[in-house]
Amino acid sequence: MTRTDRLYALVEELRAVAPRPRSARWLADRFGVSSRTIERDLSALQQGGVPIWAEPGRTGGYCLDTTHTLAPLGFTVDEALAVMIALGALATSPFRDSAASALRKVVAVTDDHRLTETAELAARIHLLGDEKPTGAPPGLAAALRTGQVLRISYTDRDGGSTERDVEPMGFVGKGDSWYLIGWCRLRDGLRAFRGDRIVRAEPLIERAPRRPLRAEDLGIVEGRLRAVGPDSTIS
Repeated sequence: MTRTDRLYALVEELRAVAPRPRSARWLADRFGVSSRTIERDLSALQQGGVPIWAEPGRTGGYCLDTTHTLAPLGFTVDEALAVMIALGALATSPFRDSAASALRKVVAVTDDHRLTETAELAARIHLLGDEKPTGAPPGLAAALRTGQVLRISYTDRDGGSTERDVEPMGFVGKGDSWYLIGWCRLRDGLRAFRGDRIVRAEPLIERAPRRPLRAEDLGIVEGRLRAVGPDSTIS
């Protein structure tokens, strides 16, 4: 059994007996590995966002919160491959950490036969991008959900640095580059901030009023703007 197969099987074993616990020793005997290996596997699942916790005591062990986990997914191989590609394409975006966590969760609850076939196909697919890093400070994506004003340190194309308070309104992705769209209080207007030029982003206590964001307000002169949600327009 591969480690990926074992991770999937661990989740399913804990799901089957939830909310009762399983000890690391019991799981080690079940999967024919050491208790230390099981503990490393469980730690990896926890770090990936799977809600597993330890119950202390003689009859304790590891438990899975079934109300916060995905049921086994019935993805076809093509669907699973599409999900894997889509999440992998976010590796240079402000959502990269969440995308990596989501991918680990999908892997943990995908049928092992389909997962193996999907992984073999995914190994033949590559994304071409720039060599330079195009990331953004951690936590930038969360500002859109929380509505908190961001205090950012920003470097413009000429190398000049400014500190600004920005009300997050959305994101636009183009190739490997991602732009934070926000209301800049320094310039008193709508601005786009490229992620790799945002040196620091500090969320403030203040929550900004949610401003409407329309495609025509962005002034896109090249390319066609597409929404990623069920709707075809930005709102």
